[in-house]
Amino acid sequence: MKPYPMTVGQLAKQAGLSRSTLLYYDSIGLLRPTGRSRANYRRYTEEDARRLEKIRLYRQMGLSTTLVAEILAAPKSGVRDILEKRLWELGKEIGRLREQQEVIIRILQDNSLRGRLSFLSKDDWVALFRSAGLDDEGMETWHREFEKLSPHSHQEFLEGLGIPAAEIDLIRKASRKGTPGK
Repeated sequence: MKPYPMTVGQLAKQAGLSRSTLLYYDSIGLLRPTGRSRANYRRYTEEDARRLEKIRLYRQMGLSTTLVAEILAAPKSGVRDILEKRLWELGKEIGRLREQQEVIIRILQDNSLRGRLSFLSKDDWVALFRSAGLDDEGMETWHREFEKLSPHSHQEFLEGLGIPAAEIDLIRKASRKGTPGK
């Protein structure tokens, strides 16, 4: 690690980023250097380097530079809200991607491909429940309890199985009513 203050090139190298990335962050106000040299070169402090590490972490989460700026300016409670929103967005995106996987498997007409994927499909879960001794009533009870315990997690679980939204709505409505569902 280089001693502080650092030049833009030194900080970029330490962080594993390009110099142009740091110049861009400066231009949008995301990471301004604390000081300037007599020759007007950017000079970054240890505090600037810590801020850059936070920026890199948030960018790795897929957050836009606009959201990163909001997080860095927000109180801790605001950070949680932004990150929770991103977490739910990722869950929905994963659900959409799994739906796409299912479409591809159907087009290829090769159910054996499911075995190579790193998730269990709806049919896999049903087979697992049946092998554990649950009948339709037992599975309905399981859904009711899941819905009661954590409605949001239940929704995400069903989305993650690639179940169409209309079917998810039916399952959750039946679970909330305590009546048999799919």
